[in-house]
Amino acid sequence: MAIRGVIFDLDGTLLDTLADIACAMNRVLAGRGLAEYPLTDYRWFVGDGAEVLVRRTLSGHAAGEEMISQCLAEFKSAYSASWNVLTKPYPGIPALLDALEKKGMGMAVLSNKPHELTVRCVGAFLPRWRFAAVLGEQPGRLRKPDPAGALEAARLLHVPPRDIVYLGDTATDMQTAIAAGMMPVGALWGFRPAAELLESGARHLIETPSGLMDVVG
Repeated sequence: MAIRGVIFDLDGTLLDTLADIACAMNRVLAGRGLAEYPLTDYRWFVGDGAEVLVRRTLSGHAAGEEMISQCLAEFKSAYSASWNVLTKPYPGIPALLDALEKKGMGMAVLSNKPHELTVRCVGAFLPRWRFAAVLGEQPGRLRKPDPAGALEAARLLHVPPRDIVYLGDTATDMQTAIAAGMMPVGALWGFRPAAELLESGARHLIETPSGLMDVVG
């Protein structure tokens, strides 16, 4: 198998977005007189879209659907206003993207972050590199681990799924790769531990971004 393309998860893989997400959600909680969570807890809350994030943070508060809906809207508003305060690419990501471009590797981004914010994040923090597709959660396409987004990215890359590495940092990412027929590779600098990635089917685990070059060959 010759790897010809790489699809990246965004949060926890390309960008360290955790602090901005946590700050926005904690503002929502504080505004309702609810206890805020420490940053480390958000490692387990993120990864499956904004609605799941809100549901996880409210899970101990017997929140009904109306409250969840209100908090989701409040979170989206808060995060839209502060998504770029503390967020930054992980160390080694720019060098990795340079190396992949030099190798002629096709690249795409697939995230469970809302589509508009996914595009804004990539444009703001990774403007030097050309991605064949930048896809976030949007109506009409199921979010990861459904493979639809990954397969759409593969079509835009013009690379068959079997020749694509999917790099991510959560079980959801590994499940997405497997469902799409791609190679699942786990990023150990992200939000979740090695055990989760291995249990979810990771074929390779890499400790630093440069390690991906050994995988793609």
